[in-house]
Amino acid sequence: MRKIAVLVFTAAFLWGGYWFIGSRAVENGLATWLSDRQNDGWVAEYSKLNTIGFPSRFDTLITDLELADPRTGVAWSTQRLEIFALSYRPNHIIVSLPESQTLASPYERITITNDTIRGSVVFEPDTLLALERSSFELDNVALTSDLGWSTKIKTGRFATRQTVAAINTHDISFEASGVTPSKSLKRSLDPAGLLPNEFETLTINSTMAFDAPWDRLAIEQARPQIQTLDLKDLRAKWGDLEFRAAGELQVNAAGVPTGTITIKAVNWQDMLQIAVGAGLIPTQMAPTVERALAFLAGMSGNPKTLDAPLAFKNGSITLGPIPLGPAPLLIIR
Repeated sequence: MRKIAVLVFTAAFLWGGYWFIGSRAVENGLATWLSDRQNDGWVAEYSKLNTIGFPSRFDTLITDLELADPRTGVAWSTQRLEIFALSYRPNHIIVSLPESQTLASPYERITITNDTIRGSVVFEPDTLLALERSSFELDNVALTSDLGWSTKIKTGRFATRQTVAAINTHDISFEASGVTPSKSLKRSLDPAGLLPNEFETLTINSTMAFDAPWDRLAIEQARPQIQTLDLKDLRAKWGDLEFRAAGELQVNAAGVPTGTITIKAVNWQDMLQIAVGAGLIPTQMAPTVERALAFLAGMSGNPKTLDAPLAFKNGSITLGPIPLGPAPLLIIR
């Protein structure tokens, strides 16, 4: 019995020492990282940083956190950030965000409120902390901009994972239900008020290859940029309107995409009227565009359903034979 007691005491003493050293390492590592960002010219302020959770967890609380990158002008602030990890697996963390936080850029300031934003993040077990996989759940999230718009999501899920046998590539998915567009956008898209206030569903499944890994340096230095976008499936349903898209784009160093996305639109005539009402298509061009789209829809065998290629080439977009204008630049700030 005495030997068993000695073994138990020794094991408890060693584990307690490991937890103490590990918890101090977590605290000191985060504090050092924030201090290094300040030395790089960032805003990196906080009121309190503390790790508890003995004996099996490293539970870290950071209060009044403010981060701002001077290169991009992107800033994020929150009153409370909680990071949880099992003490025997510190590279797998759970992140819990508070009910309110702020995301700002040189263009606008967005207040984010929610009932739940909670995520699981797994890093590769080395000092660079490359992202292996992640999963976030969203519940009653609202985004309100100082430019006057707001949007809401009832429920959602965002997930990523490293793509097998592909370098710097991630499978990325997003699912949401009950997506409410801003009132101004709803009025411009649906002035007659014929559509529901919410998108019933929005689903995106894709694979993206980047020019660098998503690791610690992606935050400290520069964000990785998209090289290829394989859109496996995009689906959206809004009342009687249904939209699907799939295809692949190559993206050059300037963010210009090249490739083809095939779209399928049910009740496309209503979508065309929405596009005209929103100013995306000039009113004088609407009859010409409608005739061209009707021809494309007729070729698919169902005049209410449009199957057509959305082509990105030389910095422009065309839908079938119809030019739509310049392509957006795919750049991550």
